[in-house]
This record gives sequence, structure tokens and C-alpha cells, in this order.
Amino acid sequence: MKKIPLLTLSVALLASTSWAHTIQNGAPLPTASVTEHGELTLKDKDLVYANWQTEQLPGKVRVIQAIAGRSSAKEMNAPLMDAITAADFDDARYQTTTIINQDDAMWGTGGFVKSSAEDSKREFSWSSIVLDENGSVAKAWRLKEESALIAVLDEKGMVRFVKEGKLSEDEVNQVVSLVAELVNQ
Repeated sequence: MKKIPLLTLSVALLASTSWAHTIQNGAPLPTASVTEHGELTLKDKDLVYANWQTEQLPGKVRVIQAIAGRSSAKEMNAPLMDAITAADFDDARYQTTTIINQDDAMWGTGGFVKSSAEDSKREFSWSSIVLDENGSVAKAWRLKEESALIAVLDEKGMVRFVKEGKLSEDEVNQVVSLVAELVNQ
């Protein structure tokens, strides 16, 4: 009799841990690449998509924002993005990289997600924006659907902070302080 509830609990715990993201503090990001769409770049006034991969990230301190292609996921950590913009970190040492999972958009809104990403690139030309049509990054990192992940990378590409979901006010302050510390090293 007692074996059945214990077995059920064990299976439930294993199932819930198998969905946890694969990013760990003190390690580089798990390898991922985007070949369907990719990183948006401006060539004169034209937008061009280029293949993107995690190996491109070392060299600058970065905040990685991996979000579902939904306005609710974008808004989840908008206070952090506002705080980073206000901090005005040196572009030579810092960059935000936003990875948008177009595969995790509400049905029928993929075109809107793409045009929104393109508008954001035009407005924030210094930011790195990656449009991931097939959700390759979310799959490689085992991200939750309809959510957002924030990771801070040092110049060597090592993860120094990671959280999936909405950051608290204290966590927003922690991330901004950490980025300031890393940029000024």
C-alpha cells in the first residue's frame, strides 16, 4: 500500500525536474544556434537575418533575455530592461541579447512577433535581437513555455546569474549591480 504513493511522488518529482532549464551559474550557456531567421542586423536601413550561436557571446558582459513570442513574456521583465537602459552601460563592454521564441507565440501572431522584433531592432540598434522561428534555443535550454529567462554573462561567457520567470524588485537591483560590477572590472 505505501509503495504506490511513494512511487507516485517519485514519478511526479522526476517529471517536474526534467522540465527545469539547463543553465547553471559558473558555467557557459549550453550550446544553441538559430538558423531559421536568426540575429537581426541593420545594413544601412535594411534588416538582415544572420545565423546566431552561443559561441558568439563571449567578449562583452551580457544580459540574455530569452522570451516566448508573447507580449506577456516581454512584459514579465520589462522593469529590468528599463533599469538597464537607465544605467546606460558602456556599449564597448556591455550588450543585451534578446532571444525571441517565435514558435511560442499565440496561434496566428507569428507575423506580428516578427514585425515587433524588427521594430525593436530599429529602435534599439545597439542591442542584439535574435528571432528564433523554431524555438531552437528554448528546446536546447529546456525553457518553460509562455515565460522568460534572464541570464547575466561575464566577458568570458560564464553565467553569473540566472532565473526563469519574473524577477522581483530585489533581483532587478541585483542584476543591475552585478552588470555594473562586471562592466567596471
